[in-house]
Amino acid sequence: MECAANGRGTRCVGPPVRRCARCGAVAYCSLSHQISHWSDHKEECERLEEQMRDADILNTFPFTFCEEATLQILEEEESRCAFLSRRSLHKIGMWSCECSCGVSNICPNFPALIKCWNLSSTLVPCGDPISPLSKQLSCWKEYYEWRSITLDSPIALLLQWPLTIYHAFQLNAGRVRSVNGGKDINIHYLGPDKELFQLAVFGELLALFPDYNVHIDFVGPAVPEYRDGEKINLHTYVHCDDRDCKCKVPSETTSSTVVTLQLFKGFYHDRFRDLIKDSLPHLIIAPNAGVAAYPSWMETIELIRGLKTPAVFTDYCEEAAHLAARCLSSTTSCQLALPIQLNPFRQPMAVEDTALHLPCYSNCFLFGI
Repeated sequence: MECAANGRGTRCVGPPVRRCARCGAVAYCSLSHQISHWSDHKEECERLEEQMRDADILNTFPFTFCEEATLQILEEEESRCAFLSRRSLHKIGMWSCECSCGVSNICPNFPALIKCWNLSSTLVPCGDPISPLSKQLSCWKEYYEWRSITLDSPIALLLQWPLTIYHAFQLNAGRVRSVNGGKDINIHYLGPDKELFQLAVFGELLALFPDYNVHIDFVGPAVPEYRDGEKINLHTYVHCDDRDCKCKVPSETTSSTVVTLQLFKGFYHDRFRDLIKDSLPHLIIAPNAGVAAYPSWMETIELIRGLKTPAVFTDYCEEAAHLAARCLSSTTSCQLALPIQLNPFRQPMAVEDTALHLPCYSNCFLFGI
């Protein structure tokens, strides 16, 4: 974390240990920097104070590792690397992207599709559900019970991606055009990053949308040039690590549905014509979008506004979502169709080295137009 007044003309004199006494969300290296920053901070201080009051809610999860993955990381008593290492997952397969040192070690020939969780069958969903969904899932606890996974499993760190899609789709069910009349769900997924190394987890959509073929177009500048246009069909779930599990036995019957993933390099507004050659999307989703941070979003938002397709954005904290919503409203001249709200399927591990003392989680808050 850096001093909130960094870059305002004078050099910082040390680490940012002096926190705002009112909101507690920003910190400074010195009293002089705190005073100089007040003209900017006074407009956000009350809002940040309100967000800090909800910190306990953001840090609440049903998992046995909850305190280890939330408060201890936020207070720098724990690290993501250490958390993963204790579970023999550090720099392993799809888990390689879950810490900064793992990301730095990923090479260009990293496998395009890793099909193993590197966990035992009691900790992962490696086969069909025991029973179909009887109601809409509303939290991690309900999902774990439905999939018969024990609450010490860290699998939610990766399953945040398909479960956030599921939740976004359910929130917009009334606005999604004519899906019930067909067998296909088409999703445009904007700005993928580390998801590109965790693509197999989207196979869980086979269980979440059992009656549909799900097609997801991943489009963003992080897609490598050599993977532009790549298509992957997922007919099965990611395997567990148990040698004798039935997930290792080839099925005699092929699944009646499929999850198809296709990659496109570039910005959405530049690749849109390629994406709609077959059909328009039922849903657009942009995880951890950072709308307020990147001017390139403005042209994409203008395009989305004209489509009349539900579009859901997520961000790491409520303040980022607030700033993004302000950008969306000013660009579209419309209010949000989906107000800012906490995502029950946010990743249950805090983000390290954040710009604010606010609790930050991947896919933490969502909102939409």
